[in-house]
Amino acid sequence: MPRYETVIGLEAHVELKTRAKIFCDSTTGFGGEPNTHVCPVCLGLPGVLPVVNKKVVEHAIRAALALNCKIAEFTKFDRKNYYYPDMPKNYQISQYDLPIARHGYLEIDTENGPKKIGVTRLHMEEDSGKLVHQGTITDTPYSLVDYNRAGVPLIEIVSEPDLGSPEEARRYMEKLRTIIQYIGVSDCKMEEGSLRCDANISVRPVGARGFGAKTEIKNLNSFKALQRSLIFEVERQIKTLEAGGRIIQETRTWDEGKGETLSMRSKEHAHDYRYLPDPDLVPLLIDRRWVEDIRGALPELPDQRRERFMKEYGLPAYDAAILTNTRELAGYFEECVKACPNPKAVSNWILGDFNRLLNLHDIEITSCKITPQNLAALLKLVERGDISGKIAKTVFAEMFAGGRDAETIVKEKGLLQISDEGAVIAIVEEVLAKNPGPVEDFKAGKERALGFLVGQVMKATQGKANPELVNRLLRKKL
Repeated sequence: MPRYETVIGLEAHVELKTRAKIFCDSTTGFGGEPNTHVCPVCLGLPGVLPVVNKKVVEHAIRAALALNCKIAEFTKFDRKNYYYPDMPKNYQISQYDLPIARHGYLEIDTENGPKKIGVTRLHMEEDSGKLVHQGTITDTPYSLVDYNRAGVPLIEIVSEPDLGSPEEARRYMEKLRTIIQYIGVSDCKMEEGSLRCDANISVRPVGARGFGAKTEIKNLNSFKALQRSLIFEVERQIKTLEAGGRIIQETRTWDEGKGETLSMRSKEHAHDYRYLPDPDLVPLLIDRRWVEDIRGALPELPDQRRERFMKEYGLPAYDAAILTNTRELAGYFEECVKACPNPKAVSNWILGDFNRLLNLHDIEITSCKITPQNLAALLKLVERGDISGKIAKTVFAEMFAGGRDAETIVKEKGLLQISDEGAVIAIVEEVLAKNPGPVEDFKAGKERALGFLVGQVMKATQGKANPELVNRLLRKKL
């Protein structure tokens, strides 16, 4: 409603791509039989001591630099004390007052142009185990506990409350995922839980300075769930206020089946987590040279690559934005352009038929059977006039299914385009003789009749005739 504005802040949890867990040598591999990727350390058994994984710290710094954060010179780990069945120690090793990074930002595209979203802090912590519910979290008769995920390294990225709509929240998470994937610290597979977020949301009258009472929606693991849950929650809060009620500060969960958020527990009173420095883990002194070495090793980030694609290849902003959405897609495009230096034609094919088939078959570009070089070879056949664009689509579909190269398919199926004027003109004359009606229509000024005649010639040649040649000869004869 126009009298209210929305305020959203997100807490994103990113599982880091390391071989071992954050404080022990147990594997971080996804899947496996329940409670098999564990050891005495991540199970919190008596007498064990955690040892920090240096690669986790490096990945955290890498992510923080990509998000324009300031890296702390002194940081420490803390114990966050609370009881929950998936936490074997009854505390989580996290960071409280001295996180590894603060004060960053990323930019998202909005209808009103670029918008800078602040990053309050980025800190390291261990993941908890996983509760396996026998239904939904609100109606399950019992839950099972799998500790395989306990101790998997996380970074938590907390945004400023700068997001003004569910759409902006979705774009922020999409941009965050793209950046994290580019720098290679996480695969960000939301379906596997390696990227998820909690959303804090409130509404207030337009122009008000203070924040309204907020609710927190926990464990959103898809962009669709994030946006839909926030839309529902905005509407619910506004309806409550309009009816004279008040918003209860609470934790809620998103029920995908019901399409609504449901109350889990009240947060009217601040939870005392009794943070204390972890006595088993020494504080970390972050060497500035190490930080600069990590900064120097960062790859070209999405925004930089998008700008370069527009300048170097002359691509429209729309094409450049989609092509740089993932590091793999951008790399595929550039490899293809090396072999076929026609950037716009390459872009059209990748954003058209290529993406359509990837989505249709639900596969990643890294699993696609068509190499960039094979796609470039197909486009060269079209450019030389060896095959038509229509036939190229047929060839491309077969390449996608079997991985064979374009030239082999074209030769096997006899698909080479007919560009011999003598061969085509005979068919043109035959078509004109058989279709006096459309001929008269064209002469009477009905331009659409030409399209029908072109179609008849293409049909007679099984789509092999050069369309430009067909159009030219038809007009000449008419």
